[in-house]
Amino acid sequence: MLVGTRKGAFVLSSDGTRKDWKVNGPFFNGWEIFHVAGSPADPNRLWASQSTSWFGQQVQRSDNGGASWQPVGNEFGYVGDPGDHLWYDGTPKPWKFTRVWHFEPSLTDPDTVWAGVEDAALFRSGDGGASWQEMPALREVRGHEWMPGAGGLGLHTLVLDRADPQRMFAAISAAGVFRTDDGGASWRAINKGLRSGHLPDQDAEIGHCVHRITMHPERPSTLYMQKHWDVMRTDDAGENWYEVSGDLPTDFGFAVQVHAHEPETVYVVPITSDEFHVPLDGKLRVYRSRSGGGEWEPLTNGLPQRDCYVDVLRDAMAVDSLESCGVYFGTTGGQVYASADAGDTWQPIVRDLPPVLSVEVQTLP
Repeated sequence: MLVGTRKGAFVLSSDGTRKDWKVNGPFFNGWEIFHVAGSPADPNRLWASQSTSWFGQQVQRSDNGGASWQPVGNEFGYVGDPGDHLWYDGTPKPWKFTRVWHFEPSLTDPDTVWAGVEDAALFRSGDGGASWQEMPALREVRGHEWMPGAGGLGLHTLVLDRADPQRMFAAISAAGVFRTDDGGASWRAINKGLRSGHLPDQDAEIGHCVHRITMHPERPSTLYMQKHWDVMRTDDAGENWYEVSGDLPTDFGFAVQVHAHEPETVYVVPITSDEFHVPLDGKLRVYRSRSGGGEWEPLTNGLPQRDCYVDVLRDAMAVDSLESCGVYFGTTGGQVYASADAGDTWQPIVRDLPPVLSVEVQTLP
């Protein structure tokens, strides 16, 4: 398990029973590690987004599973650099690079990785991070209308279609979801069916605050979304979205994940509201739907059910690919929880890390 926190990165490991865990770290002690991701093509290749407001952004790469790290190409720029970008209507825009929000490694090539950044843009490296190139066609999709969410204007999610290597989905807060069918040469907004109260036009194509999207690898046309409000679903690769919040006690949250083997089993972590980023009534609960949304059950066994006021951020929930699907999440209180039985029971792996920003899981041979 790869954990990024406000004050460093951690690598947690266990055997197939997932009962006892070893904690290694912190790596980059004292630095914000916004995201740590591993390559599906090479279990030893890891990526980390390291940043501070003083020294800027640095991409770190490990080729030995986190035992050692090296900084790689930094063509992104540094925090506060205005850059020379323009809005796509030709007017000047001080395009600010703040941090890498999310890495999405290639499914087949360990040297290829995409990076979603703030202000929202998408970069790609095909040489192990030595150099990076922006994929500018994404910002051509009415980029001058994109707005920052409360956490910033970040490209926070990139989903790759295992069945079609030319298709990718990107989610931006607060702009919406975008899809490419030609490897990034062109993109289009796919937000039909989303409704956002802050927008005067409820059929607006741009401006929706999407918090996270996820896909089951065997059903690439079905995606689930946790929006600013509402849990949403599409069954036609984003052409149309519909709400599946159903009987959730609140439909505000950040994280959403789908079971590794059951495309209709979905997990969310509702929190009170956009004003109060804490569990409802102080009870930390993961909700599971076995019907693709609509009907939800609270999962509480092993989770604190009183006086708990933590948050679970958008990149801080993950699943593994073992036969009994494991589910994992980290909190802003520094706890990391694991369930080896698809959410029926939970155990805290560690309790006192810095606030957790991201959780990713690798199943190693």
